[in-house]
Amino acid sequence: MPNDRHANAESRLKAAMDQLLAGDIPEGLRCDIKSLSILAAVPRATLYRTYPHIKEEFENRLGTAREATGEPDPRLAQIDRLKAEVSSLKGRLSRMKEEASEASEFKTLALSRLAEQHDEIQRLRAALQDSGNVRMLPVRARIAADR
Repeated sequence: MPNDRHANAESRLKAAMDQLLAGDIPEGLRCDIKSLSILAAVPRATLYRTYPHIKEEFENRLGTAREATGEPDPRLAQIDRLKAEVSSLKGRLSRMKEEASEASEFKTLALSRLAEQHDEIQRLRAALQDSGNVRMLPVRARIAADR
C-alpha cells in the first residue's frame, strides 16, 4: 500500500511538472516548487523530504526551459514585457516633457522679441510723425523699392 501511494504521488508530481513547464499554469499559481506541490496535492515538506530527485529535476528542467525559450510562465513573461514597455514609455514621456519645456521657452523668447520689435516700430512711427522733414516717395518709387 505505501508503495502505491508513493508511486501515485510521484506520478502526480511528474504530471504537474510537465503541466507547469508546458505553460499550462492554473490561475493563482506560478511556475515554482510551491505551485508544483499544490498542483500535485503533495505537501511541500514531503516533496523536499521524500522526492528531492523530482524537485531537482523540476529545477533543472525549469532552468533549461528559461535558457532555451525564456520564461515558461506566460504571465511572468508578460510582466517582464510590460515592465520593459513601461520603462520605454517613461523615457519617451521624459523626452516629450523636455521638448515641451524647450518649446515653451522658445515661445516666450519669440513673444518677447516680437514685443520688442513692435515697440521699436511704434517708436519709429512716432518719431516719423514728429519729424516734419520726411517726404513720401511717389507711388512708382515705392513699388520699385518694395521689390
